Amino acid sequence: MSKRAVVVIDLQNEYLPTGKLPLTGIEAAVANAAKVIADARASGVPVIHVRHEFAKADAQFFVPGSDGVKIQAAVAPREGEAVIVKNYPNSFRETNLKHLLDERRVEEVVVVGAMSHMCVDAGVRAAADLGYSVTVLHDACATLDLEFGDVKVPARQVHAAMMAAFAFAYATVKSTEEYLAG
Repeated sequence: MSKRAVVVIDLQNEYLPTGKLPLTGIEAAVANAAKVIADARASGVPVIHVRHEFAKADAQFFVPGSDGVKIQAAVAPREGEAVIVKNYPNSFRETNLKHLLDERRVEEVVVVGAMSHMCVDAGVRAAADLGYSVTVLHDACATLDLEFGDVKVPARQVHAAMMAAFAFAYATVKSTEEYLAG
């Protein structure tokens, strides 16, 4: 088995129903992510948390210092777990994520987080492009409804399209239950 790490992307307060970008199914995704994190901790698998905040204080969301940028309590980092602050959708861009993974000799990343169509997408594709084996736990990720022109796309369909794209060429896509079963 390759050396793995769990990468938790942007499970922050901003995505809760009380936040500025509430996501469809965020509570269930966070509950599943918490199970994966607990399993990783019990197994000695590194957990790396990624937290998004914009560099400018006048941002519409993920404002530095706001409650919205805080990682949700259910998946909060423990002492000794790495927390990476990023300013772009891609968790690897201008961060030390690759360094942390390489330092731990990680070959496989297990990704949970938000938003499926944005930061999870950017992180998964970057990890695969950098040569990591990637597993995405579809029910530990969430997104929101999108619009393009006059087309409204429900979050469920946005999420399914992303998971299908990952499974096509970038990652193994599993449920939390399948992953935890080994």
